[in-house]
Amino acid sequence: MQTTRMNRTIALTLVGTLMTLMTWAQGDKANRPSPPATASGKVGGANITVNYSSPSVKGRNVWDPSGSLAPYGKVWRAGANEATTFETDKDIKVEGKTLPAGKYGFFAIPGDKEWTIIFNKEPNQWGAFKYDQSKDVLRVTTKPMKASQMNEKLAYDVTGKGVVLKWENVEVPVMIQ
Repeated sequence: MQTTRMNRTIALTLVGTLMTLMTWAQGDKANRPSPPATASGKVGGANITVNYSSPSVKGRNVWDPSGSLAPYGKVWRAGANEATTFETDKDIKVEGKTLPAGKYGFFAIPGDKEWTIIFNKEPNQWGAFKYDQSKDVLRVTTKPMKASQMNEKLAYDVTGKGVVLKWENVEVPVMIQ
């Protein structure tokens, strides 16, 4: 009888500990160093939503060609943590090329004079570690511009003309019709 009680107590303690650990492991995304953010709006007749995590510059050289934040010439998750996602409820034209309605992984290949913007079939991935080019739905190029002001935190704006990525001293417009 006493052994049964002890086993029950041990089992309940283990269950409680496991539940506490599982809750703690989920963490509060809002308290991450790069908290989640959303930009949404209408472009033409389409509803556009960009979900991303917003890293800060924190005195670092974001665009360093040999750096680890968003180096030139390498696929970047266009944010932090999980890959950035781009969703449209209608077919749209991005930089003149058709993108069907849907939810996509949104990646970029930064460059000093030109950026490649990538819409990938896999929206649910961590970073760009398992990025698979064969799953790209669309790639377009656009020209970066010098930002009118320093942007400490990465931000996206959905405007009447498209989406603009803003971070550090760079703005990258992506035209949508």
